[in-house]
Amino acid sequence: MTRGRSRRLPECLTVVLLAIFFSGCASNNGAQQAVNDPFEPVNRVTYKINDWGDRFILRPIAKGYEWLIPTVIRTGINNFYDNLGYPMDIVNAFLQGKFTQGASDTARFALNSTLGLGGFLDPATAIGLARHEEDFGQTMGVWGIPQGPYLMVPLFGPRTVRSGAGNLVDAQYHPQVQMRNSSLRTKINIMYFIHLRSTLLGVDKEIRRAFDPYAFVRDAYLQNRRYLLYDGNLPDEDLFEDDAEFDDEEFDEF
Repeated sequence: MTRGRSRRLPECLTVVLLAIFFSGCASNNGAQQAVNDPFEPVNRVTYKINDWGDRFILRPIAKGYEWLIPTVIRTGINNFYDNLGYPMDIVNAFLQGKFTQGASDTARFALNSTLGLGGFLDPATAIGLARHEEDFGQTMGVWGIPQGPYLMVPLFGPRTVRSGAGNLVDAQYHPQVQMRNSSLRTKINIMYFIHLRSTLLGVDKEIRRAFDPYAFVRDAYLQNRRYLLYDGNLPDEDLFEDDAEFDDEEFDEF
């Protein structure tokens, strides 16, 4: 899926924005579609624990980080992390048969890693090389593997069985995970989570105002994963329906 000019919206922020839109659609339809959440009692407990840790630990740190670090530097940090994880996008583009996109993404990664000073700058976007977002969870969806039940994972938040398994596969070659210098890897990952959380400060109120914050985040996450799977070209069928049979014709590049 193509990203915008400034760094792609973090997945959690996209989740919240889609939730706002689809909650209006749900109200018009009169009822929320059923979701595959057989572990809901356990998921809700995990959600509460995650939320407690976020409110009293991560969110205050993120607010201090936002206050301390100038916007221009945070933009550079955005670009750096986006570029650092780009090999994952490239590999999955090729695995999905998006060869033109994969070649473009490879050029983008090479340009930003060199002229972009390790990714802090983004000259690739300036010359028209679009950003894309692919992962192995989406790749498995393209291959017709069902997404499975919804899960709320401790510390890491919402997933499905498919997207969670995809994360484990992507981690095997993600530079941010496989970096050999353990001290540097730890520092980069800590900074990543603090920075990512700071980008979500503006949408906290939307979640807090939801009648059921757990269901709000869950439904929006599932909508977002389906949106990514179809590269934004959603079919007319039920958006929450499992993806056991995936129609390749929905993809322009197939």
